[in-house]
Amino acid sequence: MRADQIKAIIFDLPEFSAWPEMAAVFERTNGTLSREWELPWLACQAVGGPLEAVLPGAAALACIQLSIVLVDDMLDDDPRGDYHHLGYGPTANLALAYQAAAFALVKSAPVDAERRAGLADWLARIGLGTALGQYHDAHNAGDEAAYWRVVRGKSGPFYGAALALGALLGGAGADVIERLNELGILLGETSQIYDDLSDALRSPARPDWQHGRNNLLILYALTANYPDRARFEACLAQVADAEKLREAQQILITCGAVSYCALQAARRYQTGVQLLAGLPLANPGPLLDGLQRQRRPLEALFQAAGAELPAELRDG
Repeated sequence: MRADQIKAIIFDLPEFSAWPEMAAVFERTNGTLSREWELPWLACQAVGGPLEAVLPGAAALACIQLSIVLVDDMLDDDPRGDYHHLGYGPTANLALAYQAAAFALVKSAPVDAERRAGLADWLARIGLGTALGQYHDAHNAGDEAAYWRVVRGKSGPFYGAALALGALLGGAGADVIERLNELGILLGETSQIYDDLSDALRSPARPDWQHGRNNLLILYALTANYPDRARFEACLAQVADAEKLREAQQILITCGAVSYCALQAARRYQTGVQLLAGLPLANPGPLLDGLQRQRRPLEALFQAAGAELPAELRDG
């Protein structure tokens, strides 16, 4: 499944030809997000469904994700956000339009009325669950339990529903759909861990450093007991200085924060593999490949940070 196939379905909505900004938002973001839009297709393949069955669901998922990104960028004060040149009001309006487009698209899904209602339910789960996760995210996590509550709200609903949508469109039964939702939640949590690793180890300092965002590595370094904790706290207050940022990142490596995150990701990978092995799927290979593909960008990231890829992830 290709991004241009999804684009063709979305752009067939009349609002896209009448609203240049709506089309422009899609054009600016589809290259960076399109891999996630393949998740319904992976699940549909796994249960033995055809490509044509899943395309409306993948297009709806793309729209709901774009609506989330538009709002998330405003909440995070992301310097790359569209709201910088469109304005807050027009951007919020576009987010509402993309959310509505997602529900409009599932009406064309080639399934019966009951399954079509199920598609709408999964889209609603994404919207409501992510909004609640954003609410919790606005109150930075003080401990790890609060951190995982945010992650399960922000990432879990999207990834879980993405696989559930594909399985539903592929004709799977309720038990398989729910188990693939569980797998998607694991994927979402792992994706957030990798995002945290990326944000913490890249330079210059990302918003996670500058605005005290919820980040598992930084949270670990602020709460674990180790000799350099006071030094880390001092560097944290000065991460706009490249040298202080590098020192803080080195402490993340030596204090065990990086290895701890790698262990958390590896555990979810192993749980996902076991979950897949226990499901009666026609073709689990693409989903297994998707699990493995999640880890690959980390190799370059660890290399750039001067850290060896932890054994937990090498051995997967």
